[in-house]
Amino acid sequence: MLEPGRLSFGVATGQTAPYPVLADRWRYLEELGFDSIWHFDHFLQPFDPSLPYYEGWTLLAALAARTTHVRVGLLVASNTFRHPPLLAQQAITLDHVSGGRLELGIGAGWFMEEHDRFGVPLYEPAVRVDRFEEALEIIDPLLRGETVSYQGSHYQLSQARLRPRPVQSPRPPLTLGAHRPRMLGICARYADRWNSTGTVEQMADRNRRLDEACHRIGRDPAQIIRSVLAGGTNLDSQGLPDAWSSVDAFAEVVGRYAEVGVGELIFEPPQPQQYATAERIMSEVR
Repeated sequence: MLEPGRLSFGVATGQTAPYPVLADRWRYLEELGFDSIWHFDHFLQPFDPSLPYYEGWTLLAALAARTTHVRVGLLVASNTFRHPPLLAQQAITLDHVSGGRLELGIGAGWFMEEHDRFGVPLYEPAVRVDRFEEALEIIDPLLRGETVSYQGSHYQLSQARLRPRPVQSPRPPLTLGAHRPRMLGICARYADRWNSTGTVEQMADRNRRLDEACHRIGRDPAQIIRSVLAGGTNLDSQGLPDAWSSVDAFAEVVGRYAEVGVGELIFEPPQPQQYATAERIMSEVR
């Protein structure tokens, strides 16, 4: 698990390229020195549904087996796609495949087009968050090796237990995607890492709200890593540069988010023509 309080850097690669290309890319990014590598959990590529797109967990298992030390995860698994015990079992399996390197990302779900096309209920927002909260009430103890009986409004379990237990103890770290107050309140209870995407100002406001939610339940806010997906479109909207264009550009992007309490930046990967600059950047921050 990454340590709260230490600035860290990840990269989210997507999954539209052919598998051999992705495998080579992950090995290269691992050797470049990133703390974590991620991809996503969708039926369709959200910004261009016509593109080919591999299933997230299957691909993650394959790529985890092709790497050796970098932390790996999905940013983030959609709770609408799977029964919570199945997600917990997938996470345990992936934790073993990776030798204890899984960061378990979970979100409530959001991309309406894929739900409509494939007949997967998305639910209205309040119900979606209810289901997400119940899912975490199930997943957390299952990952800790407990026997779980649960009677919720949306999920029911009777004497459920998963074996083997995860490699990581007491469980793989939970990365929860959240933007709004109620979701941030759930993060305060369960998250080891909170991930969001947004402007510097948005992240500052959400970070403050997460602190307040932690204080309300008596949890130390410093226990939760604050993470942003710093995509190119989001940086452009703020007038921030492409982080891989130069050492100074990378420092500017990192500095702006670090000022508002962000401790981890997850970037889009550098393009091949930017590899030399990225190698210099990563050698300087490591």
